[in-house]
Amino acid sequence: MDYIDTKTILTRVKSNDSLWFHADYNINLYRGCSFGCVYCDSRSICYGIEDFDKVKAKRNAIEILEKELSSKRKVGVCTLGAMSDPYNPLEKELELTRKSLQLLKKYGFGVVIVTKSNLVIRDIELLKQMNEFLPVLVNFTITTSNPHLKAIIEPNSPSNEERFEAIEQLSKAKIKTGITMMPLLPFINDNEDNLNAIIKEASKRQAHHIYAHFGVTLRDRQRDYYYSFLKNNFPELILEYEKYYQNSYYCNSKKANVLINLLQKTAKPLGILTDIQEINKSFYRVPEQLSLDF
Repeated sequence: MDYIDTKTILTRVKSNDSLWFHADYNINLYRGCSFGCVYCDSRSICYGIEDFDKVKAKRNAIEILEKELSSKRKVGVCTLGAMSDPYNPLEKELELTRKSLQLLKKYGFGVVIVTKSNLVIRDIELLKQMNEFLPVLVNFTITTSNPHLKAIIEPNSPSNEERFEAIEQLSKAKIKTGITMMPLLPFINDNEDNLNAIIKEASKRQAHHIYAHFGVTLRDRQRDYYYSFLKNNFPELILEYEKYYQNSYYCNSKKANVLINLLQKTAKPLGILTDIQEINKSFYRVPEQLSLDF
């Protein structure tokens, strides 16, 4: 087990409800991710994570987090999963994410979870307790309905079926749970059939929302990693990427407008929210300044 030293766990963020889920803080208990997703921007040099595919835990993370939470004059909403998946395989043993949820409950902070892992189901009772008086939102990243493609672009992550089953369980527990459909890779999975298949399954599993980004971000080290992936799996697309995107950071799908309209037109009649401000309004409430035993 590898640990890294850190001085802080709780990071203040500038909340922008027009771009992301309402959040006041980020919590990153781990560094790196073992799911191997080819599109992860966290490989970029600016984040300073070497050997990104090897997960390391932050030493004394829970003790540091409790000190930081207890010192805040105002409570807020914390995001788990902004940089590294909070339910990576190490979490099953270390339970840093579970312990952090217990602290959030104790000090009256809400939570937004972003994950690809059905391990979150382990904490469903704790999330139900939090959801009684705190804002709670769970998101599962699902980008393709094709199991073969999923195995190529997210090789070590739990299956889509496991994620959809988790969505269904959390939804039945009255926890607002949806899909972060991002990124959809240009010329690979940014198509109508893929979008329709995910929407159909999301409706079947009672998903609360789908928040999508039709494109991918690429820069420095992550761009090199992604182009290596293209060379090995879709070599014919390298020229397309070079032609359309060159060195752009935001590589938006050429079909983005069509897919946005399709998502809104198809999801809304099914009761699935797609607008980020509507999603935030549906789950957010001002957290109460409480201190509860756990």
